[in-house]
Amino acid sequence: MTKLLEGKTALVTGGSRGIGKAIAITFAQHGANVAFSDLFYDDAAKSLESELAAFGVKAKGYASDASKLEDAEKLIDEVFAHFGQIDALINNAGITRDTLLMRMTEQQWDDVIRVNLKSVFNMTKAVQKVMLKQKFGSIINMSSVVGVGGNAGQSNYAASKAGMIGFTKSIAMELGSRNVRCNAIAPGFIETDMTASLPEEVKNEWAQKIPLRRAGQAVDVANLTLFLASDLSTYITGQVITVCGGMKM
Repeated sequence: MTKLLEGKTALVTGGSRGIGKAIAITFAQHGANVAFSDLFYDDAAKSLESELAAFGVKAKGYASDASKLEDAEKLIDEVFAHFGQIDALINNAGITRDTLLMRMTEQQWDDVIRVNLKSVFNMTKAVQKVMLKQKFGSIINMSSVVGVGGNAGQSNYAASKAGMIGFTKSIAMELGSRNVRCNAIAPGFIETDMTASLPEEVKNEWAQKIPLRRAGQAVDVANLTLFLASDLSTYITGQVITVCGGMKM
């Protein structure tokens, strides 16, 4: 197998589970050294560290809150000190606090904006010093089809993911002259731990709205992330690419 990320180092936030974990594994399979972060360095993180190292790459998990600028700056410093470079940053950390606006509390709004959107500002601001000095890098922001088309009961989540898209396009313009790219991925209905609790009839109803007639898998998102982190996409920046099986929001 051709290894698309041989010799590169990637950092994935929210990397211990779900889409983040799939990205970390896919990157390691393609030869990347992988740093990943989550709120806690727990058993899941330790297990993933071992799983990634089995591919013959360097792997290290970190406990870090991406929604805090101080944590983000410390994380970037530690990852750079350990690995010596950061070629790709995947801003994947995110939460949901779904409810209709009439029932939504200020706290539910603030939490989602802080974790989903402010974390992207924090991590991108912190990593740019490394990438600008290197004169290369790929920043990939995990948005959502909900950020493109909206969704009832998710106004906070939609706002955070739409904000991420505007941020992505702006950063692509700011950093492009130094060969640093920034793109966004907008997944649709992807089967993860977050969707596992949904009743089967709800999942089936969603699937019928999708032209490919199935939910996506985390690896479907990971494969696009791999492309955007690799040298196959060196002339692609400022884009929002959906991974949704053709679903319309």
